[in-house]
Amino acid sequence: MIPDTEQALASDPGPAPPPRDEAPSLRPSILDPLFAPARGLPGVGPKIAPLIEKLLGSEERPARVADLLFHLPQSGVARPLCGSIRDAPTGEPVTLGVTVVAHRPPGLGKRAFRVLVEDGTGDISLVFFGMPKGRIEKMLPLGSHRYVSGRIDLWDGYRQMVHPTRILDEAGLASLPAVEPIYGATEGLTSRVISRIVHGALERLPVLPEWQDPAFLAQNRFPAFAEALRIEHRPEEAPPPPREGEAPPPSPARRRLAYDELLASQLALALLRARQRRKPGRVNAGDGHLKARIEAALPFALTGAQARAVEEIRADLASDRRMLRLLQGDVGSGKTAVALLAMASAVEAGRQAALMAPTEILARQHYERLAPLTEGLRLRLLTGRDKASERRATLADLASGNIDIVVGTHALFQEAVAFRDLGLAVVDEQHRFGVHQRLALGAKGEAVDILVMTATPIPRTLALTFFGDMDVSVLDEKPAGRQPIKTITIPNERIGDVVDGLHRALAAGDRVYWICPLVAESEFVDLAAAEERFEDLKKHFGDGVGLIHGKMPGPDKDAAMEAFSAGRTRVLVSTTVVEVGVDVPEATIMVIEHAERFGLAQLHQLRGRVGRGSKASSCLLLYRGPLGQVAKARLEMMRASEDGFRIAEEDLRLRGEGEVLGTRQSGMAAFRLARLESDGDLLEAARDDARLIVERDPRLRSERGRALRVLLYLFEREAAIRLIGAG
Repeated sequence: MIPDTEQALASDPGPAPPPRDEAPSLRPSILDPLFAPARGLPGVGPKIAPLIEKLLGSEERPARVADLLFHLPQSGVARPLCGSIRDAPTGEPVTLGVTVVAHRPPGLGKRAFRVLVEDGTGDISLVFFGMPKGRIEKMLPLGSHRYVSGRIDLWDGYRQMVHPTRILDEAGLASLPAVEPIYGATEGLTSRVISRIVHGALERLPVLPEWQDPAFLAQNRFPAFAEALRIEHRPEEAPPPPREGEAPPPSPARRRLAYDELLASQLALALLRARQRRKPGRVNAGDGHLKARIEAALPFALTGAQARAVEEIRADLASDRRMLRLLQGDVGSGKTAVALLAMASAVEAGRQAALMAPTEILARQHYERLAPLTEGLRLRLLTGRDKASERRATLADLASGNIDIVVGTHALFQEAVAFRDLGLAVVDEQHRFGVHQRLALGAKGEAVDILVMTATPIPRTLALTFFGDMDVSVLDEKPAGRQPIKTITIPNERIGDVVDGLHRALAAGDRVYWICPLVAESEFVDLAAAEERFEDLKKHFGDGVGLIHGKMPGPDKDAAMEAFSAGRTRVLVSTTVVEVGVDVPEATIMVIEHAERFGLAQLHQLRGRVGRGSKASSCLLLYRGPLGQVAKARLEMMRASEDGFRIAEEDLRLRGEGEVLGTRQSGMAAFRLARLESDGDLLEAARDDARLIVERDPRLRSERGRALRVLLYLFEREAAIRLIGAG
């Protein structure tokens, strides 16, 4: 095979120094080869190792052999050996057997080095830019027979192949795969180098026990786990071309691997759910007198969905089993009222309740909304900004039982916070918190019931994935009187027309949100900045313009929000800090600048800040064209629908599960092998299989159960093993 730069990199001398020691694990020894550092693989030396770490490692741990194996190719390119130059198609990757007949170095004013090659049917020019003459002559000696791969184009009526992707002799051709896998790569580390390293990783694959049901494998024509990995990394044929606008259908091998990962996830959730169910609970609902009093004080009648959710929650609270329930609803569907009635039920039973919000603005807003409805209840606010004396008094009252309901931020689950008898923990906007934070709040009392709320409608597949250990209540109705929101898309060039329209709206008494994606201008990203837009709008509207963003000190944010709520400012320029929960009924116009840069769910949440009063509202989506296909689909969906659940499903289809709900940022790991937008049917099957497994073999001690323990360790769900004990 002809040496080239990539081959030299792949043969980088090694091995590199060993990584730091990992924490001891009860992981079965059969998996040790897969969890060994990738640095130990052939061809991974001091030059390549840092690039592998950049691509697949993390701050917590180095890249491992399994990480390489789970880094599946994104596509494959077939380069069939064509019979002749005459018959080779243009515009497609091909491989040709040719003889080198002439070298044509660049002349005056020319940059390309051309090599003329031929076979019995015609000739073609191989074109190289900026490559040393000596290297070209070494790869393509005059008179030699070579096999070249690349795409043929026509230039000035002649056939040419610019920078062939491969130049091989007979030995190289013999080792050329029928299909070249194409991997996601990083600067300095090409797909071809990754492919060579992965081949070494495949040699480390141990013989693993089969954890899937044989009948299920046969029914779906799924290969064994190791064979599925080999098929994906060494494809024999390229996937069929997809239909326009669609992803190529996954192969049985990839579907098998996706199902393994989904089953590991669902089995871990099923074991967690079973453990939670085994824990003894306490009755957390009284005679209903507080619930009835608060319901009578509400300024609106409960919707059918709210009433149904309240009854579902009270049934959980009245049982001796611990509640773990997700309450999800669209923007403005009335989750806070349901949570208050649930907390009142716990207080009726003589216990305490806590409501945890992700931001101080939202915690204070919850407190202010609840205060008028909780006459006779002892309500308190606890945040990280409380004065030391206030904090000491609040902590003392919580510990003594002099507080019935506490509203706060993450400060609630800090070690110094102790309750006399916490009975119900309500967590608002679950995706802003990690699971560990949720559990930490639940550990603040004996047999604490947990209610998780989210204003981001969750596609069914994501609900099963991230909240599969919970029961679910859905609020799919809006309170009576809510006005529809008219959504309009406007190109950025018409921003002057938008400002003119705001003059008329403000004269009519409206209030306006103006959302920008950045806090300050960046020389690298040409987007509107909140501070720049604030200064610009002040020229038009004077002191009636306010500013709020996440980098402002807390008191300044509170002051800006309070001024807007009170009407002292009428235009609020903001980043997405107002995305969730902020409630100003008088605000009727939402302007979102560079809307093409936002995800669908985020656009829907921002739009939900208006339309909360009795006046008609509008949302203006300013965009910079030309729009890509995905951005165009987002904006069209926003114009077409206000249904948050429909929008959430479309968001999943367009972006994939790794971005929906901010899962990448919040620490929820996206799947590495499964794609929920195409594998949703497998998720349903995995959930059913996991529940059946736990019912029949709750401690995974059968032959299949022991194999499933290997699966849980393989996909790093070993915390589920600790739930059932090491025995």
